[in-house]
Amino acid sequence: MTTALRNSDRFLIAFNRINHTLRDIVGAKDFQPFYRLVDQGKKKNALVRKYEDDLRSFADLRNAIVHHRTSMEFVIAEPHSKIVNRIEHIDHTLAKPKLVGQVFQKKVLSLQTTDSLKYALNIIRQKKFTQFPVFEGPHFRGLVTTVGITNWLATTIVGNHASITMPTLHDILHHEKNRVNYKFISRYITIYDAEEIFKQGVERGKRFEALLITEHGKPYQKLLGIVTPIDIMKVD
Repeated sequence: MTTALRNSDRFLIAFNRINHTLRDIVGAKDFQPFYRLVDQGKKKNALVRKYEDDLRSFADLRNAIVHHRTSMEFVIAEPHSKIVNRIEHIDHTLAKPKLVGQVFQKKVLSLQTTDSLKYALNIIRQKKFTQFPVFEGPHFRGLVTTVGITNWLATTIVGNHASITMPTLHDILHHEKNRVNYKFISRYITIYDAEEIFKQGVERGKRFEALLITEHGKPYQKLLGIVTPIDIMKVD
């Protein structure tokens, strides 16, 4: 008959696994206190930064469990089930973080600079897409967004043109407020690194409309997927 593990046992098992994962992240060769591993790990790893406060709280609880144990059968600080579930979730996430290539790899609808705005608008109406990677032959030229299209419309209407010629996407690219509104990323980075790229872009006043996934983050490589800020918000 198998005896179910107590919450304190489950907590300590997960904590010890996290400790080993942190050592791997920082490349620790000898003993280092858990707090120091967190300090060093957050400089290298987006997930450690994301869960820093949790990890520090876990260290305090771990000390309470280990140093205030009155016997092998009795623990003063028995963790709540929610805490145990939380640390086991973080343990699993740190050990096997989701990669953008695993979550967001898909066939990307890309357009050519010679395609008309009318063609792109039909796709927007049917697919509800808000951005399109645009190529000139095999060469990437930029990201056309609904913002760029709106800017073109505003410029055209304000300019009071007597006759409006349907533009191509080459024309729309010139009306993107920020021409570099995208960034190429490798399929091997984690979704948490991708999340930080979006956040850092906003902090620097350079909002990315999309992250474009290729094998190693090179513009000349095959486009494997696309990530938008909304996509990232939907992933835990």
